[in-house]
Amino acid sequence: MEEYFICPECGSDDVEVIRERGRELTLKCNECSNIWHVTLPKLIKVPLIVSKHERSFRTFVELPEGEEIKVGDIVETEDDEVRITGIELEGEKRVNKGMIGEIKTLWGESLTYPKVIKVSIYLPKGVTQAFRVKVGRDEEFVVGEVLEVGGYTFRIEKIKTETKMLRHGKARADKIVSIMGHSIPRARARRSLEIYRGYGRESR
Repeated sequence: MEEYFICPECGSDDVEVIRERGRELTLKCNECSNIWHVTLPKLIKVPLIVSKHERSFRTFVELPEGEEIKVGDIVETEDDEVRITGIELEGEKRVNKGMIGEIKTLWGESLTYPKVIKVSIYLPKGVTQAFRVKVGRDEEFVVGEVLEVGGYTFRIEKIKTETKMLRHGKARADKIVSIMGHSIPRARARRSLEIYRGYGRESR
């Protein structure tokens, strides 16, 4: 876990560690030559279950004792960036936030993995065609844009995010659960979406 220091005298971040003894550090500011001492917090290994679509992997994350963590926070493991989706205390009690040291298990979603979104396309006679598609987490989807998936062209009419249903505007894929719209067979699609084939068949 990389530490980042700022000089308490001048506010510069041009700081070097001139002595290290366990968690005790002596720091020097290269701007104003101020020298001061800090004690790094004790790091605790917290079990972390990382979701990559339908597969989950057990790992751990090192976090500073006594600090608060909440659902939505992002933590870093050795090889991944993970957004916290669940926190469990002793006794299998689920909470939205907790203190490091009291937490039994964290759950999270890998942010280095593509996002899978459900697509529902409304066809004539009340038929709905559904797909799951794989998209980059930074991609944006806009109500009104025309897309193609699996040979069907459709216009987005609604975007369901983790917190609300959008009938106007846009959203980032990372926050989207599903997109919906009516088929428009002869329209020109702005882009095509890749159908999700299941964990293990993906190109990263």
